[in-house]
Amino acid sequence: MIVLEAKDVTKGFFGNQVLHGINFDVRQGEVHALIGENGAGKSTFVNILAGILRRDDGEIRFQGELVNYQHPLDAMRDGIAMVHQELSIVPNLSVAENFFLRHELRNALGLNNWRAMHRRAKEIFDAIGVSIDPASPAGSLSVGMQQLVEIAKAISLEAKLIILDEPTSSLSEREIEQLFRVIRDLKRRKISIVFISHKLSELFDVSDRLTVLRDGRHVATNDIRDIEPDDVIRMMVGRDIGSLYPARGTKIEEPVFECRNVSVFGYVRDLSFTVRKGEILGIAGLVGSGRTEGMLGMINAEARSSGAFLIEGKPASISDPSDAIRQGIVYVTEDRKGSGLFLNYDITRNIGSGTLAGHTNRFGMIAWGSLRERARSYIKTMDIRPPRVDVRTIDLSGGNQQKVLLAKALNAKPKVLIVDEPTRGVDVGAKSLIHKRLRELASQGSGVVLISSELPEVLGMSDRVLVFRSGAVSAELDNHLGQVTQEAVMDHATFR
Repeated sequence: MIVLEAKDVTKGFFGNQVLHGINFDVRQGEVHALIGENGAGKSTFVNILAGILRRDDGEIRFQGELVNYQHPLDAMRDGIAMVHQELSIVPNLSVAENFFLRHELRNALGLNNWRAMHRRAKEIFDAIGVSIDPASPAGSLSVGMQQLVEIAKAISLEAKLIILDEPTSSLSEREIEQLFRVIRDLKRRKISIVFISHKLSELFDVSDRLTVLRDGRHVATNDIRDIEPDDVIRMMVGRDIGSLYPARGTKIEEPVFECRNVSVFGYVRDLSFTVRKGEILGIAGLVGSGRTEGMLGMINAEARSSGAFLIEGKPASISDPSDAIRQGIVYVTEDRKGSGLFLNYDITRNIGSGTLAGHTNRFGMIAWGSLRERARSYIKTMDIRPPRVDVRTIDLSGGNQQKVLLAKALNAKPKVLIVDEPTRGVDVGAKSLIHKRLRELASQGSGVVLISSELPEVLGMSDRVLVFRSGAVSAELDNHLGQVTQEAVMDHATFR
């Protein structure tokens, strides 16, 4: 039975055609994966399905009826719910308050019936096998638990179709397993899922069918059992991208950065390591191991209680992130929207924001022509789409925002580049390109520090790996000596 069917759906923004006659359908009780490169039109399309955007042409039928939603509430009332990548949880409210926000249960006097809402939330959590206290503050939950609250909320609205947009991008392996158990339970209940993810292994694990979009066009729809991951990649990018991980460097030179006995209160103690010119140093460890906080301590974004530094063999003092940039130490945050980019500014201003002092004329005014030329160069190097210097960053897809963030860092000509989760939420083509640019930077004599939750990325990209556990380095492994294996990293990252 077809639950939802879209025919010849089109959408454009300001003369730029984003969707070109998309055809798509979802069957009852199936997980239908929607995949494509960043900028392929996935988010625009599902936002139309959920009533957030309105199509220009084409038709959409839900449960056999022609629909034309003018507002997300219209779609929700019909039984279509969307769980966004950027969660809409209100952290200061309780789980139950979030759960019933805008559709509270009332008593005979018209007042909020909190007892009934807590009971109903508990019933749904129990039904999907999730242990969450409805009275607890929503902000105290992990991202994974917040995802499950959003899904349970959709179930409480009696949703017949749930759209999950990158639901695993910020989850641990354990949280992903729990999410997949819930998804399989939803399938048994005949609830349909549209699942968007850039992680092919997940799609092949949980999906029944898969649809590929490229440049706003429908490329193919296949049963998951009839297609291979390499076929999907070729359909996504329209070309063979080659190896996801470029060849490692063969020549590891002298140190470019050294830290000694760095401690970050509450997170890291006595951290010492060296970054060498021409290498990529991987940082591995479980969530909560202190790996990100330790690296933030290098630039004093997390306040240090102790520590000493050498940059190219000379003692250095790093007082704050801007001081670090002036000395050639550049940090790329994992939170591109919260602290990495100026979303309402265009690509030119974002790429040049860290190096404005180098783009002024003799009167001390910003030389916009010079900045725009630099931005055009990085747009080409990083394959940012659309390739226009005047596009606001907020109007780009997540993957293209990530490319702008990395271009901003590369524009600062770093001696040491610290990148935290550089490929989170990006497609396989963008991931391959980012990996190549990081290796190129290292080959030019810089040092790269790569923090990643994806173990294959750490193994494939690193010359050496520091493994964090409980706020300290538990092991240093050398890939050139064959020491970096999945078993070795996990053994040192966990307590046995």
